[in-house]
Amino acid sequence: MEQKPNKIGLVSLGCAKALVDSERIITRLRSEGYEIAPDYGRADLVIVNTCGFLDSARAESMDAIGEAINENGRVIVTGCLGLAEPMIREKYPDVLAVTGPHRYEEVVRAVHKALPPSADPKQILMPPGGLKLTPRHYAYLKISEGCNHSCSFCIIPQIRGKLVSRPVGEVLREAEKLANAGVKELLIISQDTSAYGVDLKYQVDEWRGREVKTRLTEFADALGDLGIWIRMHYVYPYPHVDELLPLMSEGRILPYLDVPFQHASPRLLKAMKRPGDKEKMLERLHKWRTQVPDLAVRSTFIVGFPGETDEDFQMLLDWLREAKLTRVGCFTYEDVAGAPANALGNQLPEKIKKERYERFMEVQQEVSAQVLSSRIGKTVDVIVDSADKQGAIARSSWDAPEVDGNVFVDDGGELSPGDMVQVTLTDANDYDMWGKLAK
Repeated sequence: MEQKPNKIGLVSLGCAKALVDSERIITRLRSEGYEIAPDYGRADLVIVNTCGFLDSARAESMDAIGEAINENGRVIVTGCLGLAEPMIREKYPDVLAVTGPHRYEEVVRAVHKALPPSADPKQILMPPGGLKLTPRHYAYLKISEGCNHSCSFCIIPQIRGKLVSRPVGEVLREAEKLANAGVKELLIISQDTSAYGVDLKYQVDEWRGREVKTRLTEFADALGDLGIWIRMHYVYPYPHVDELLPLMSEGRILPYLDVPFQHASPRLLKAMKRPGDKEKMLERLHKWRTQVPDLAVRSTFIVGFPGETDEDFQMLLDWLREAKLTRVGCFTYEDVAGAPANALGNQLPEKIKKERYERFMEVQQEVSAQVLSSRIGKTVDVIVDSADKQGAIARSSWDAPEVDGNVFVDDGGELSPGDMVQVTLTDANDYDMWGKLAK
């Protein structure tokens, strides 16, 4: 009698970098004969990949572990919160194993110990790019682990270590496999994409019979050979980022930069241990847009940082109006266990943080509405995420999945996910756009 394959459930929390970790884990387990269960009831074991950055994320991760134990009973914990193993085991002593972030081999060994593989892996057919937790037409490509910054509000270096870049040949081969498997958009992610290759001293690697430096510009240029959308995330504004603009003009990568500015007040940026000069950055944004008029710049900011005065906050709002960023995310400051900023004085009341968040978003909504309305009448390329008889939901070069807006195509009901078409934009609000298929 043929033995049924053991089934693994997966809960993946946190950022896109953690999602890539989850994809690697399930790809490895699937290649060994395990099946992926769609819910707790059909799983023989559940892996919970946790987030441990903010206190709110830690609480969400602890709740997810508890739910998995209640619903299934057999749970392996991994991810950033896994570094707090004593806390996890104190509350949930029955977890089978706890590992830290990007500890793929430890997770697999823990699964083997608790639930040995039961199928013949020779019979398992795997897609060339591995299993993905994203729709088939786009994928995240992680190029490094860790970070060399020492931002006072962050503990990523404590959780994931210092910067460790992947050799460029290895990354490009993975990208090529994904493109060959039907992926039409690659989202390049890391903790600090601009620092890619610094730790490897920009070593030269081989890809497609030629030499490529393990460095952001050369890497991005090589990705341009794949003929698919390449979208850059988490790009710190180092001087060499300017080298990406010609690649955008040539259509080799998308005219899109995700730059984490965090604030505009020089005093607060210093307290955050962040680089930044608000005037120079405005000049840089102007220069970028002169070179690439269709450039989209998205960013994230923190309001309510310890010691943030009314003057600091007003400076941020004024800068926001001048910068005219395309997309913006905002967080209210909260302590992160182990972060130096916790020890700073002048912690702001939650009421003030909330009020500033709301004012910040009101200003950015006005800015975004102005920026998006300037595109009405233009014909742009879009990639379709979903479609039904009501029309299609798509994204333009300005729109990363989940964090940015959408382009609603009223007459796109016959389209399919992954289709790339041209749309004439007809309307906009402060977040999304509407359009019709170009004639």
